[in-house]
Amino acid sequence: MDIEAFIRRFAAGLSDLEGVPLAVARPRYEALCASFAPPDPAGMRVEDSACGGVVVRRFLPDSAKPGTVLFVHGGGFTLGSVTSHHGVAASLAQSLGRKVVSVDYRLAPEADYAAMLADCRAVAKAIAPIALVGDSAGGRLVLDLAGTWTQTRADTVPPLGLIYPPLGAPDAAEPGPDAPLLSRAEVLQLGQWVAPLPLSPAMPPASLVEVLAVEHDPLTRPLEAAVAAWRRQGARVGYRCAPGMVHAALHAQAHLPAMGKAWQAFCRALAGHLA
Repeated sequence: MDIEAFIRRFAAGLSDLEGVPLAVARPRYEALCASFAPPDPAGMRVEDSACGGVVVRRFLPDSAKPGTVLFVHGGGFTLGSVTSHHGVAASLAQSLGRKVVSVDYRLAPEADYAAMLADCRAVAKAIAPIALVGDSAGGRLVLDLAGTWTQTRADTVPPLGLIYPPLGAPDAAEPGPDAPLLSRAEVLQLGQWVAPLPLSPAMPPASLVEVLAVEHDPLTRPLEAAVAAWRRQGARVGYRCAPGMVHAALHAQAHLPAMGKAWQAFCRALAGHLA
């Protein structure tokens, strides 16, 4: 599959979500994302359960090393689930060789941002993760979870893995140019759901951070500025940007060579911190 084919197929799927109730849109979004996921790796066990009073999906690769990684899915705060991001979480578990717990946090508009963050915090408190990873909206939740980490645990913030998260309070000056599958206007709409970051965007969210961006995404410009600021403040921040790729391409990393290469580099770097 080339990137243009992915864009056409994903855009067609998103168009099927327009004008329908969320009760209809959400399962359609799950099916769209899952349609790009490869089969689970051989030996991978998947279990649905509750953790800290929150529904989670656990991914247990064969011969997993000790330690659990928390994964928080994207979807613009109104869509997404452990089902839509099953393929991403399974790939993360396999690549890291660690158990991954994916959080099925509550969504807007039924829940506000504080409730979403509370769900993530409750799971983190229960599992004591060795890393926090999130994509898109989930990356923003991971950033805010890191910003309140002393309320969750008494030790230092674990390594973070951030995949094209929205930063700061979106306004017209911050996003980059429009791109396929995500426009500046859509980035600005996210502002109605998110709360202010507990820390300044210029302050490192953790001492060890790995970041994955894509070339064509209005979120990339502010993310690169944040990476530079975090590095100036002394954090160790790994950064890679998948050339030619777009927002949501992570779902098809098994089919898009440039996305797959960047994803595996991201996972290897994060695994190095966990070792």
